[in-house]
Amino acid sequence: MKQRFTLVPAVYIVFRDGDKVLLLRRANTGYHDGEYSLPAGHVDGGEPAVMAAVREAKEEVGVDVDPADLHLVHTMHRLSKEPELHERIDLYFEIKDWKGTAHNAEPHKCDELRWVKSDELPANTILEVVQALNKIVANEPYSDFNF
Repeated sequence: MKQRFTLVPAVYIVFRDGDKVLLLRRANTGYHDGEYSLPAGHVDGGEPAVMAAVREAKEEVGVDVDPADLHLVHTMHRLSKEPELHERIDLYFEIKDWKGTAHNAEPHKCDELRWVKSDELPANTILEVVQALNKIVANEPYSDFNF
């Protein structure tokens, strides 16, 4: 039987506080260390994407999220070259209400959390995250990257 093409699914959480979003700076992971990203992670097998976002919010920034408060605001299909060539589907969920105070819950993978205006992203923000945030502001639900 022919093997089907596969995509790697990931979720990104856009924590929104007015015109600011929460970024984290990656560290000690071997992937874009020293660059800013959104809290994010892979979808585990058998796990709905929205529940992956709930899990990642707790793991990375230590807050509790109600799945009903997450809103899918962007989908990105992208070609990744790290660690090897593969394609990904990234789902960006926005949230404005959560329980707890956002803090660095994974200091072994992140060395800073920072609230920034969407139009004032640090120069060292991961490029696909910059594109997605720009598309979200422009109310564009889909983009592709790096093809």
